[in-house]
Amino acid sequence: MQHQEFEAPEELQDTIKCFWYNTKDFGEQSSGFEVIPDGYAEIIFHFGSACSISYDGVLQALPSPFMVGLLNQPVTFYSKNRLEIIGIRCFPWTVFDLLGLPSGKGGIHVFEHPVAQLQSSLNKCIQAGRIEEAIAQVKQYFLDARSQVPADSMLFKAGVAMREANGSMPVSQVAAAAHATVRTLERKFKQSSGHTVKDVSALIRFEQVRNQLWLHPDSNVAGLAHELGYTDQSHLSREFKRYSGTTPAAFARKARKGKQAVSNDFVAFVQA
Repeated sequence: MQHQEFEAPEELQDTIKCFWYNTKDFGEQSSGFEVIPDGYAEIIFHFGSACSISYDGVLQALPSPFMVGLLNQPVTFYSKNRLEIIGIRCFPWTVFDLLGLPSGKGGIHVFEHPVAQLQSSLNKCIQAGRIEEAIAQVKQYFLDARSQVPADSMLFKAGVAMREANGSMPVSQVAAAAHATVRTLERKFKQSSGHTVKDVSALIRFEQVRNQLWLHPDSNVAGLAHELGYTDQSHLSREFKRYSGTTPAAFARKARKGKQAVSNDFVAFVQA
């Protein structure tokens, strides 16, 4: 698996975390790869073999692009042979406004949008191995799109506060950081992301635990619980199982085995 990340231009850093490229050869038989929840939304362009998801036991191909919004449990995608992906990692409170789409709470979003017109030219770049040129095209598209969207300083300030606190800040303090009332912030946040501040904060905090256990499987879970503002270790464990479907200990064991066999990329949509 090859993974590259590209910094967002300064003009986009209030809406987009980064751009990335990922490629993997799955072999001739269709196989699955798991994407674990985090605090971001991803716009996904894919090339090569189809990228599919299972609905009621039947594989259905996903268009390019599609969106992975905030997940509340792991999702398994399927592909075979060589799959290449360009991703745009967005803050969940900005992605729908950036695309001019109504917000939604579902995890996987299939949508019609002019951004899909990039698929053909991006595919030519990918086939020729010109990854940076493809990323530059995507960056320019979103620079143009961003210039058409009025900035919302309230959401930006709230998002910065939530990220800096690793999701452990109470909603009242997030509202204070955004210079807004709790009611106003919650209304704006729900309109823009489809989720509450508490929903997103919980995923941001889970993401920190998940990343720490993957990179450092021997981390002390009780210490992580204290560091990230969980009530206690059992609180962290309940939340971790809620989002990952497994316990912190089981995930750490998987991380130890996985790191022996592959790189640090434990999901296709890997986090920095």
